[in-house]
Amino acid sequence: MYERIAAPWIPTWIPASGHALRHAGIHFDAVRLRGAVSERAARELLLATGFAAGPVVQEIAGERNMYFLLPPDTASGFRWPPGVRTLTRGDGRRAYVGVPALSGVTWPLVWRSEPSAGVPFVRGELLREVVGRVRAG
Repeated sequence: MYERIAAPWIPTWIPASGHALRHAGIHFDAVRLRGAVSERAARELLLATGFAAGPVVQEIAGERNMYFLLPPDTASGFRWPPGVRTLTRGDGRRAYVGVPALSGVTWPLVWRSEPSAGVPFVRGELLREVVGRVRAG
């Protein structure tokens, strides 16, 4: 009688509610940008991808950092301009990134761009290109 509706594709590292810290380098690498550069980079990335950029987490309190989530073990493979911080397992330090749920109250974190089955991560080469343009201009 009733059809069972399959849950949407949701990565295991996204919490069901609220937000949670995830160890960078395990499920994803993160590229952290701050301030106006992060806003411009996110906007350019979203425009370049038709608003399907992959996972980008934004802090809406404090330093208002933005975290662009790349596939694990890939962020350190790019030359990033000054002011860009990569969070990976390979740097000898443990780094954690806050990840919000896809819905509900997630303060102080929000999704600027959500992951999807088709775009589970931000493309590192495209992000590097966008950040270079934004930093130069």
